[in-house]
Order: sequence, then C-alpha cells, then structure tokens
Amino acid sequence: MAAPFSISLHARWQDMDFNQHMSNTAFLGVSGDCRMRFLAERGFGPDEFRKRQIGPVIVEDRLVYKKELCLLEPFRVELALAAATPDARKLKLRNSFFREPDGALAAVVESVALWFDLAARKPVVPPADLAAAWLSLSRTDDFSPF
Repeated sequence: MAAPFSISLHARWQDMDFNQHMSNTAFLGVSGDCRMRFLAERGFGPDEFRKRQIGPVIVEDRLVYKKELCLLEPFRVELALAAATPDARKLKLRNSFFREPDGALAAVVESVALWFDLAARKPVVPPADLAAAWLSLSRTDDFSPF
C-alpha cells in the first residue's frame, strides 16, 4: 500500500488556545490545508477549481484528541481515504497528526466531503480526473465504501 500523503509543520502562536496547546480550530484549518495541498500537487489548485466552477464542501468534521501539541512543536499531518463512493461524490478523509520527533499520535480529524457545483449550487459527481486523484489516495486500514 502506498504511504499516506503528508506535510510537516509546527504549532504556531495563533494556533494556541487558553490551555496552551493547539486549538480545535487550528486542527481543522491544518486538515483543510493538507487536503488542498494534496489536490494542488495533483493539478487541482484554485485556478483549476475556478475554471471548472466546482469546489469541495465539508459537511461533517470529527476531531479526537490524543496528545497535546504545544507552541513551536513540530508535527506531521497524514491524509488518507477512510470511505468513498465509487464515483468519489462523497468521501471521508482522515487527517492524522503526529508529534515529531517522538511520532506520538496527537489528534485525528475525520471529514466528510462532497463536491459542489458553484453555478448550480448543488452537490455533484466530480470530473473523472479529480475523482481519480481522490481515489488514488492511500486508504485507511478500516476503509469502507459509502
């Protein structure tokens, strides 16, 4: 099986909450950034989405904390496919956050995504090349079809 897509970052000042660790909104924001970097590296950047008049819509997020991420602490985020329809119309994406250098799992964000036609203002099946990019993503051990 192919390795999950991953990016490496560090916890920034603006990511901290009152308890001095990374906030829930920061985890959600980084998850979105990771998904968009995955797509951009496969030719689906902002210009391509504007041209095609489609965009991703997150309809559900679930965040589970495991360990703290503190200010300036480096971490890695992995992106994997946890569930999908055969046409990639609906996807469950899993972002796993690992502290570095110890590799401890810090958090897991699961997001359910749909594709949205910006002109018609409704969910749609993504174009074949975009669907293929998503479906090429490494799958989680517990992957299941929708």
